[in-house]
Amino acid sequence: MFALRPRLARAAAALAATLFASMLLAAPAAQAASDDDITWAVTPADASGPDTRGVIEQELDPGASRDDFLAVRNLSRGEVTFSLSAADGYYTANGRFNMLPSDRESVDAGRWIDLPETVTVGPNETVVVPFTTTVPDDAVPGDHAAGIAASVRSSGTDESGSQVGVESRVGFRVMTRVTGEIVPAYAITGVGSDYDMSWNPFRPGAATTTFTVENTGNAGLLVEGSVEAGTGSAAFPAGDAPRQMLLPGESRTFTVEVDGVWPTVFVPGSIDLVPTASDLGGAPVEVAPQSADAGLWALPVSQLLVLLGLALIVVALFWRRRRFAAALARAREEGRASAVGPSAAAVGAPVAPSSGSPTSTGAETRRFRRTRTTAPTTESS
Repeated sequence: MFALRPRLARAAAALAATLFASMLLAAPAAQAASDDDITWAVTPADASGPDTRGVIEQELDPGASRDDFLAVRNLSRGEVTFSLSAADGYYTANGRFNMLPSDRESVDAGRWIDLPETVTVGPNETVVVPFTTTVPDDAVPGDHAAGIAASVRSSGTDESGSQVGVESRVGFRVMTRVTGEIVPAYAITGVGSDYDMSWNPFRPGAATTTFTVENTGNAGLLVEGSVEAGTGSAAFPAGDAPRQMLLPGESRTFTVEVDGVWPTVFVPGSIDLVPTASDLGGAPVEVAPQSADAGLWALPVSQLLVLLGLALIVVALFWRRRRFAAALARAREEGRASAVGPSAAAVGAPVAPSSGSPTSTGAETRRFRRTRTTAPTTESS
């Protein structure tokens, strides 16, 4: 076996970072910088060598078997013995495909693959390795994911200075669809929404919605849709975000931020998902859309503060106007009192009587008497 040196851990770690991408092909070919480096690639193959497949997709009946091949290419300058393994596969939150580590036991498709434990490959050589997939008689119809990898082990030191083993793997996906009724289904659970208020009263805030999607059917689902909140909306996943694939039985929690949401005390919201599924040939399989309520409370604090300030200004202006009106009324009363004072004194003062003049004690009243005049009567004899 090729002796692994300390630089192996660094080279292997760099390779492991590219392991099982969402459309995993072979690890990119790289020329070894020295005899201490190990670089390798693993791809699907036929009996003659690597083929054009990036993944293996197969449809099998319960109880059926299928033979296939993989190719291990050693790009190093020395002979290397690689460990071969198969394990259950899954998708990560960043959209990449991975397989269970060697210290975890597979319970599904990873147990269906039979292949040699090791393969020894000379420098700059490629070895084709056969393997067999056997579906159990009681296998559940639908999609089952596994991964096949060639790995090397080395020793390293962790942060505490202890010696640890490092396993570096490179491999590809094996997707097996067991025949039977394919029923795509999913559930939206754990919905929660929060509001991030803008202290600028003339700018809307943002709503953050968290929810979990569980694949309750038997087909892989590509989850997508939108999240609505009041006057704002956001596509899910965003244009630059990785695709979100959920295998049967998997669940994943997502957080989506919606900008441009005005605080209207209660903000109506919803999660509208339209997942897609396909058969192994790429033909779409119908999946029913689904919505979930995501309304939230959002108090317009900054807007209320502005209204409170305006109300205080109005009250202050009204109070000032009343004070001004009261002061003006008092000034008018004082002005009237000042103007009427001398005349009132003249009217109310006693007047001394003049000599020879009758004293008047009040308003003179003249009485007019009507005099009856009787004409003399002449009596004739």
